[in-house]
Amino acid sequence: MDENKSKSEADLSTKEANIDDVSNNQDATTEICEAVKGLDANRYATKKTVAQGMLDIALLTSNASQLKYVLQVGPKHEFYMLLVVLISISIVLQLLVGLLFVVIGGLDLNDDSDQPSAIVLNDVIVIFIFVISVTNIVISAFGIEYSNNPLILERLKYINNEYIRKGNVTSS
Repeated sequence: MDENKSKSEADLSTKEANIDDVSNNQDATTEICEAVKGLDANRYATKKTVAQGMLDIALLTSNASQLKYVLQVGPKHEFYMLLVVLISISIVLQLLVGLLFVVIGGLDLNDDSDQPSAIVLNDVIVIFIFVISVTNIVISAFGIEYSNNPLILERLKYINNEYIRKGNVTSS
C-alpha cells in the first residue's frame, strides 16, 4: 500500500509540473494565435474566388459548346427544347455567379461591416452553384450524342436515303 501511495504522490507532483509547463507555454500559444490571426482573410478569399471563377469559365465553355451542338441539330434532336432551356438556365446562372464573385471580391473581410454581406453573398453563391450542378447533371443525363460531329449522322441518313431511293428507281 505504501508503494501505491508513494506512486500517487509522485503522479501528483508530475501533474503539478505539467501544469506549470502548460502555464509557461501559454505565451507560445498566444504567439501562435496571433500568427493565425495575422493570416489575411482577404487574400484567401481572393484566391478562392479566382479558382472558382476559373472552374466557372470551364463549365461556361462546356455549356456553350453543348448549346451550339443542340442548335446545330435543331428540333430533330429528341430533347431539343428541354436541352436548350436547361443549358440557357445554366449559362445565365453562371453569369450571375460570376457577377456575384466580382461583388464579393470587392468586400473587405477584415471590416466588420462587410462581413454579414459577405456571408449572405457566399451563401447565395453556394445555392446558385448547387442549382447549376444539378442542371448540368440533368443535361448530361439527356445526353449529347455525336457531339464531335453533330451533323455527320444527319448526312449519313441523307446519303442512305438517296442510295435507297436510287436503288428503287433502277430496279423498276
